[in-house]
Amino acid sequence: MLNLSKTALFCLLLLWMPALWAADSGWRVSPQNDHAKVRLRAEPSISGETRMLLAVQLEDGWKTYWRSPGEGGIAPTIVWDQPLGAVKWFWPVPQRFDVSGISTQGYHEQVMLPIVISGKRPKTLSGTLTLSTCSNVCILTDYPFSLDLSSSVSTEDQQQFAHDFAQAMGQVPIANALTQQIQAGYGNGEVQILALREGGWQQPALFFDTLDDVDLGKPIVSVQGKQLSVRVPATDGWGEGTADLRGKPLTMVITDAGLAQEATLTIGPALTLPASSSAFWSWILMALAGGLILNLMPCVLPVLAMKLGSILQTEHQTRRQVRWQFLASSAGIISSFWLLALLMTVLRLGNHALGWGIQFQNPWFIGFMVLVTALFTANLFGLFEIQLSSSLNSRIAAPRVERSGASGMAGHFGQGALATLLATPCSAPFLGTAVAFALAAPLPALWGIFTALGVGMSLPWLAVAAWPTLALCLPRPGRWMSHLRIAMGVLMLASSLWLLSLMISHIGLQAVMVSAGVLLLALLVAIGWRYGARAAAIVSLISVLIIGALLLAGSLTANLWRKPLHDNILWQPLTESAIKKALREHKRVFVDITADWCVTCKVNKIHVLMRDDVQQALQAPDVVALRGDWTRPSADITQFLRERGSVAIPFNQIYGPQQPQGVVLSPLLDRDILLKVLADAKGNKE
Repeated sequence: MLNLSKTALFCLLLLWMPALWAADSGWRVSPQNDHAKVRLRAEPSISGETRMLLAVQLEDGWKTYWRSPGEGGIAPTIVWDQPLGAVKWFWPVPQRFDVSGISTQGYHEQVMLPIVISGKRPKTLSGTLTLSTCSNVCILTDYPFSLDLSSSVSTEDQQQFAHDFAQAMGQVPIANALTQQIQAGYGNGEVQILALREGGWQQPALFFDTLDDVDLGKPIVSVQGKQLSVRVPATDGWGEGTADLRGKPLTMVITDAGLAQEATLTIGPALTLPASSSAFWSWILMALAGGLILNLMPCVLPVLAMKLGSILQTEHQTRRQVRWQFLASSAGIISSFWLLALLMTVLRLGNHALGWGIQFQNPWFIGFMVLVTALFTANLFGLFEIQLSSSLNSRIAAPRVERSGASGMAGHFGQGALATLLATPCSAPFLGTAVAFALAAPLPALWGIFTALGVGMSLPWLAVAAWPTLALCLPRPGRWMSHLRIAMGVLMLASSLWLLSLMISHIGLQAVMVSAGVLLLALLVAIGWRYGARAAAIVSLISVLIIGALLLAGSLTANLWRKPLHDNILWQPLTESAIKKALREHKRVFVDITADWCVTCKVNKIHVLMRDDVQQALQAPDVVALRGDWTRPSADITQFLRERGSVAIPFNQIYGPQQPQGVVLSPLLDRDILLKVLADAKGNKE
């Protein structure tokens, strides 16, 4: 019986002992700061940990800070008087304060911070709490404290502490409380976040832990159903761009509808974020402008031939016929852009590289285009006619025009389609930006942008369809039409040979030369078969004379063009590490991404990059010239472009001590602008 009584008494003591260990500093106010008061309480647990609560009450209009204050402020800290084990702070969900363009994270009114101390249980907890409180001014206040854990308190106080500690821990975010999927990426000077929540989003908010040497601004939040997309501006301490954040850990808190989740992610490559509907129409207008300007690009020489061919077909036709012909050509243009959109969709679903003109990286596509342009060349030379059956022509309500070389609506449709495919090796102002947005947008937006590009490029054709008189104001028919048709055939033949030259990187120079010889010989034989041996002999003689005249003229004028077109720049391979290395050495960087199939790139090279003053500027001791070749698929170049919000070439960018983030130049280079940006990028240090 005595042993049973001792055991019962021991159990009662165990239940009573925690109450003896609780400690409370009471509310404390500093003489230097009467806008805040603090209270510290602690209680050891049987498991060996010591639980502690820091309570802060603030006057209206005052705030203190979260563990990561944001762009200003200092988080609460405690300097302990004695060595302790591991000390872990738990932080309730903060609020965001935006004042004068500065975004901070913290608390107002009151907050309770749980703290858990592991290791040997101390008899006394003492130290100094440093608290930053701000309103119009900021005050940094020290609160010395000492908590005697051996002092006794009532059971009611013990229960109150347990309740308050549990309540404070209930405000601390936990893992997997909101999202089913979340990922982070970096590109174009911003951190990007995508989060999926099956229940949808109401009023989400995000708070970020500090990254080394990086300031994260106020997040821009967009909700579309179950998906939350966030853009967070990232700058260094000077408000300028940051280094590459890929691979760095990012800890954040996401809240919505009373729930909070803490997540730590590894920042990856740039993400595909949906765009807001308000901005979508501005991209549509940009796509329309880009498609229209594409008609003026240097790569549209064969496109011009196609348009001239269509105009030749309008002689002595009714307005209705002219309208249907140009509508068919517009349909060919728009359908070709839909074909490109389909290609981009398939590539995206297959996680392949995306970009404007990347189909010219495929030798099979180039070979197909060589074949098509060769057939159009033969057609313009009158070697064969493309005709549809009379029943099919009747269905599409348009008469067959044999002298055009492309009968019925199918011929006009084909001209528009071919014009588009031949124009894709070029990039135009607005075009690259619109395509970059389209390839990063949801699939419906991608199709909308490509449709707008097609409509923009077909606007001149649609104008003729609306006012057929424009096409009917041609001179009276005569022999000049046959001569013009042959001239267009020569232009199309030049396009076919140029496309064939793009195969050099795939099958070699010798194979291309043999293929070109076979193509020319086949055309010559076909001319002899169609018009007789005499005609073939005349064509051969004229071709030899023209080639000889060109070679002679080139040799006689070599002194005029050879020197300025000689590239003396020491180009180095394009890599991110090369850019970073040059910037560390306070050098300027000129980036040039080109391809053999990019006609605009060649125009830039001849008219800008090969000029003497540009050559001299790019050979300066503090300039590093980096070149990337996108003739064939390159994952590194694709990623480089994507991180800069671009999917089209030519792409030129200038870095320097005064431009660490880089300045992207227009697709069509301007020599004066290039030299000015290059000069402005130079810093004080050499």
